[in-house]
Amino acid sequence: MPFLSFIQRNTAQTLGIYWVLVRITVPIAILTELLSRMGVVKAVAPAFAPVMNLVGLPPELGLAWLTGMLVGIWGAIPLVFTLVPISSLSIADITVFSALILFAHGLPIEQKIIQKAGPGMIATTVLRIAGGLLYAFILHHVLAATGWLSAPVAPVWLPMSATPDWSDYAWGLAETMVWMLLILVTLSWGLEILRVTGLMALMMKALSPVLRLAGISGEAGHLTAIGLFLGISYGAGLLIREARSGAVAPRQIFLSCVFMGFAHSVIEDTIVVMSLGANLHGVLTGRLLFAVAACSAIAALLRRLPDEAFFAQMFRLRYMAAERR
Repeated sequence: MPFLSFIQRNTAQTLGIYWVLVRITVPIAILTELLSRMGVVKAVAPAFAPVMNLVGLPPELGLAWLTGMLVGIWGAIPLVFTLVPISSLSIADITVFSALILFAHGLPIEQKIIQKAGPGMIATTVLRIAGGLLYAFILHHVLAATGWLSAPVAPVWLPMSATPDWSDYAWGLAETMVWMLLILVTLSWGLEILRVTGLMALMMKALSPVLRLAGISGEAGHLTAIGLFLGISYGAGLLIREARSGAVAPRQIFLSCVFMGFAHSVIEDTIVVMSLGANLHGVLTGRLLFAVAACSAIAALLRRLPDEAFFAQMFRLRYMAAERR
């Protein structure tokens, strides 16, 4: 039956993704716990202090931030409450940290995909990291000035926390992996339901006016909306095809990739960080407003940038020509 085979295919794809995450997350989590018990994390934490102080976070979370940028959100999540006691974190802290990793995570993989669409890897990577730090900086100061979200964090899901016993740690890690699987399967089927019912298409259509404010229009706007909801692998992956055909202008491709870098997988990623205690408006509403405003400003700068400078620093025409061949 077609429906049964569709279920099996979707579940198999989710399990494949999950297995990749397990092979990455478990060794990193165990290594981090070992280094923490040896005092290495405490020793290197001061190296992250300048950046973490900038956004009002404990320096120990710098290691989770770095892991998130290199591995992905699922690599950072098991480390948060291992590195810093949950009792010392507020909702504001988790919201600001979540904003950091939502902007820039899994960079080696995601930025390689973006590069294949044409935009320069260095330029878009710097924009993602700088954009995340700027938004987290603004968010931290707004929350600190207003006192909003100053209550202790109360996560719906506690991935892991510091424990003196290795057997308890192993049990906690196993529980985290089980919850990760359940969350992935639920999100996977939730997205499929949105697609099948047509709600996803309606949401993408409703975004068109917003994306035009960011300087993104036409086919680039449609592909950006796909990346916004489904992730860079989908949005930028389709942009690669359009870039090769020449159907989308290079500056539109660049803007689309920058916007997706600031905001993508907004359903799945937002639910995950909210389960840790992050605030919806801080990690979604504010991030989307920032993405629109920042991309609008970047679009204005690009209009004034000569083609020679744009194609030398921001977009790789030679790379695209090689891809076409």
